[in-house]
Amino acid sequence: MLRFAIILFVALSQIPTAASACYGADTAMTSVVVQYVTHTQYANVYHIAATVENVGGQSQSSDVLQFVDVSQYGMRLDARGLPPLAVGASHKVAYLFVRSRDAGANTTTLDFSIRFVRPNPPGFQDCNRSNDRLSVTF
Repeated sequence: MLRFAIILFVALSQIPTAASACYGADTAMTSVVVQYVTHTQYANVYHIAATVENVGGQSQSSDVLQFVDVSQYGMRLDARGLPPLAVGASHKVAYLFVRSRDAGANTTTLDFSIRFVRPNPPGFQDCNRSNDRLSVTF
């Protein structure tokens, strides 16, 4: 019985969990918010802030080339460059979106995602790709 318990413990300890931190760098899109809205006669200008953080166990290498892409309906509208991030470091990205004053509430969704150009695939520069995308609806 003890041998069975030990084998079971070893087997279960090998199963990765979603909450486990990775050993490499892990850039994560941690927040996307509409900070404020500027109203003009015909349009509303939405001031959006996105935060990217390295939540992994290592710093990114200095030659990494990465961007935050802003998309709507699957089409890239814009991209903002990201510097290499040290462990625990974060970087804020600002984006302005203009839409008609007549647009209804909660009818526009923008997707913010991290895109790697070098290295591609990112490997240890982003060892958890599941936290690289967030959306905001306004």
